[in-house]
Amino acid sequence: MPSSLQLVDRPRVLVVGGGYVGLYVALNLQKKIATAGGIVTVVDPLPYMTYQPFLPEVAGGNIEARHAVVSLREHLKESEVIQGSVTAIDHANRKAVVALPGGQGSVEIPYVDVVLAAGAITRTFPIPGLAEKGIGNKTIEEAVALRNQVMERIEFASTATDPAERRRALTFVVVGGGFAGIETIAELEDLAREAVRNNGRVRQEEVRFVLVEAMGRIMPEVTAEQAEWVVEHLQSRGVEVLLNTSLASAEGALKLINMPDKSPADEFEADTLIWTAGVQANPMVRSTDFPLEPRGRVRVLPDLRIAGDEGIVDNAWAAGDIAAVPDLTGLGLPDGTCVPNAQHALRQAQQLAKNLWASRWDKPMGDYKHKNLGAVAGFGPWKGVANINLVGRIGLKGPLAWLAHRGYHGMAIPTFERKLRVVLDWFSSLFVGRDTTPLQGLDNPRAAFEAAASPAPKPAAAAPAPVPASAPEKEKVGA
Repeated sequence: MPSSLQLVDRPRVLVVGGGYVGLYVALNLQKKIATAGGIVTVVDPLPYMTYQPFLPEVAGGNIEARHAVVSLREHLKESEVIQGSVTAIDHANRKAVVALPGGQGSVEIPYVDVVLAAGAITRTFPIPGLAEKGIGNKTIEEAVALRNQVMERIEFASTATDPAERRRALTFVVVGGGFAGIETIAELEDLAREAVRNNGRVRQEEVRFVLVEAMGRIMPEVTAEQAEWVVEHLQSRGVEVLLNTSLASAEGALKLINMPDKSPADEFEADTLIWTAGVQANPMVRSTDFPLEPRGRVRVLPDLRIAGDEGIVDNAWAAGDIAAVPDLTGLGLPDGTCVPNAQHALRQAQQLAKNLWASRWDKPMGDYKHKNLGAVAGFGPWKGVANINLVGRIGLKGPLAWLAHRGYHGMAIPTFERKLRVVLDWFSSLFVGRDTTPLQGLDNPRAAFEAAASPAPKPAAAAPAPVPASAPEKEKVGA
């Protein structure tokens, strides 16, 4: 049904997606566009941008969940923010269709320029049972749910009398050995260790963490030597690392296979299955008339303008995980495009904003070129690995790498307000430890109220007392 949403009647720069690219493009353009008589409009299903590198620490209880997100309305005061999903773009006519939340229908939004910044979603495969049993760690909601799941399963196991139920509850599996998977399993293992320390009915040796990786090594962003050290570090904490292994089925028990010959590798039950095996471009691009490359990303030039076989698409831009941005340093992915990470997204957004504004005045535009500064990963307090490219390549392990991880991401999260909140979280956790308090019932927050508001069942009417048989007549008269 049509919507009554009132739109600002000014020439519009439409930004599709409020993630890292969308937020920074809007921050860099909103004042300039407003001064020139236009408006920047940001459309996203969520009212906030999520700083995804912090999701493992949110799951592990080191960062408060709300501190890892940035409110769009609070920081884009000179932009038009619409909470909704872009379902179609007709660039030939400069119009986009946006579905509004809560069944409010849809609205057609005209624009002059469009910026595709919808990012990526979790990439999955048609594995039986995965959709029903698995969970990712790409959204703030998933991170909170993972933290509660680990705590709830440990508490359940502490009172379980069935040995099979107890083993299943205390088995946690992460599929995917990239940065997200390694940081997630490390933070959750630390969280579980702390929870077990506070629960006298569970022993640490009962808790089982399993990392499943289809390749022969983990973390391709670091050196082979560093990757081997990470495996040894995880194993020293009791984590089982299964390389060259893939998940074949999640129906009932988890079934693992050896990748080289597809032979059975292992089979066991687990209540917690976490999937971190890669990402893919947001499928909303398939509802546009923009050219796509084989991996489903928008094709762009080095200056971040969308372009196809027939040339440049006027007034259309893209950056971040949704775009195949050429890596002019020659150090990117095998196909010559930039690695999909926050480091590139931030700098691409800044270059895109400069180029879009320059195009308004027919001024020269610059190409995006950025040498990767390296990679940092944290595995819990004072544990981590880093590969820093400043003057040569510097490899770090342990406490120094952990400090580099926190230093970089503390600076990279957008806005001073969020930086301050996160730093205060870290400071307090150094003295009082990570927060292991679970928040249960979030999937049905009205359950307690519904129980209280529902009329109590009426007690069953008491059966009448049986009437004793009459005594013999001679007893009545004392005969």
